[in-house]
Amino acid sequence: MPEPNTTAIVNIGTLFTGDLAAPIDEAESLLINDGRIVAIGNVSVADADRLIDVHGATVGPGLIDSHCHVVMGDYTPRQQTVGFLSSYVHGGICQAISPGEIHTPGRPRNRDGVKALAVAAAHWWDTYRPNGMKVHGGAVVIEPVLTDEDFLEIASQGVKLAKFGFGNYEDPADGLPQVRGAQAAGIKVMCHSGGASIPGSKPITVDHLLLLRPDVCGHVNGGPTSLDEDGLLTLVNETDLILQLVQAGNLRSAIHITKAVREAGAEHRVIIGSDTPTGTGVIPLAIIKTMAELCSLAGVEPEVAWAWASGNTRDVYDLDSGKIEIGRPADLVVCDAPWGALADDAAGALVRGDIPGISAVIIDGVVRALRSRNTPAAARAVTVTPEIPLPPGSSHV
Repeated sequence: MPEPNTTAIVNIGTLFTGDLAAPIDEAESLLINDGRIVAIGNVSVADADRLIDVHGATVGPGLIDSHCHVVMGDYTPRQQTVGFLSSYVHGGICQAISPGEIHTPGRPRNRDGVKALAVAAAHWWDTYRPNGMKVHGGAVVIEPVLTDEDFLEIASQGVKLAKFGFGNYEDPADGLPQVRGAQAAGIKVMCHSGGASIPGSKPITVDHLLLLRPDVCGHVNGGPTSLDEDGLLTLVNETDLILQLVQAGNLRSAIHITKAVREAGAEHRVIIGSDTPTGTGVIPLAIIKTMAELCSLAGVEPEVAWAWASGNTRDVYDLDSGKIEIGRPADLVVCDAPWGALADDAAGALVRGDIPGISAVIIDGVVRALRSRNTPAAARAVTVTPEIPLPPGSSHV
């Protein structure tokens, strides 16, 4: 059955926008046409082909995993798990950004192989969307063999991302020419932060980050070993670098960074990632779990945490979706307090440190999950009219 052109979402209790400048909207309805948001509030449902009644639940933009270790297809060789990306959609994650396909078995280190892997990975997600998820792959792993001309070449072939920290450098400081070459070619560089994470990699210190000046300090709260606390304050207060907090990092360090960021008024520089699958495992609820930790332990407002996990990442990586705005793709998560929880809504659940129950995930206007198989059941389930079959993988309970 073809997807309807027009969908109305009504009876929204709280609308998170993903935009730090105005993170909550009072609108109670949305209208979607051909996969994009065309109206916010004052929606007439008379002309809608489909009606989604959320019965007072919370709606926010689809979450973005800014550090997801994809390889090829919906499979992770690190954990030998098939279908992990499809499962991540049930955690509200609608997009994932690769920090380089570093877990590819036999990953090449020679010049031609490094470039070929990046170009291929940048494009094999163009038409492959596991459960609708949008994957931004092909981050070139920066190696000393790469030249300025190489970065220009692969940028012209669609490579927009780079990862520094796993190249064959004796000292990470030696990678400065390659980091600058990638940035000069318009490629956004994420840098490993903290202790070594896999055999063959090297620790990257605050001094390295201050020298290299990457676009994004990847897993700045540790991946998994964190940086020193004074050095983290230097990164927050004396630079404008993007600070990525991840589930697979150090929670104590994440709280320290968050408090410093709030004191400095630097909330616009924070993004959230999972840094999975790695040795930490496959964690479908990684992003929303990090949000719950930051809200309950570091005092972050739920709407701000949601923006860190959506709109901020959209802005950093210049993505099409990630905020609830007219004209943007309708990537949406409907959630509520989990059934039986002490909280009244999703925001209250996050403040208590509880994982909200996800009742629907919508990507490009298409319902990809109802009754998430990974979260607790939402206190208020959605009603879809006309009724649709339960999407594959959704919970039957």
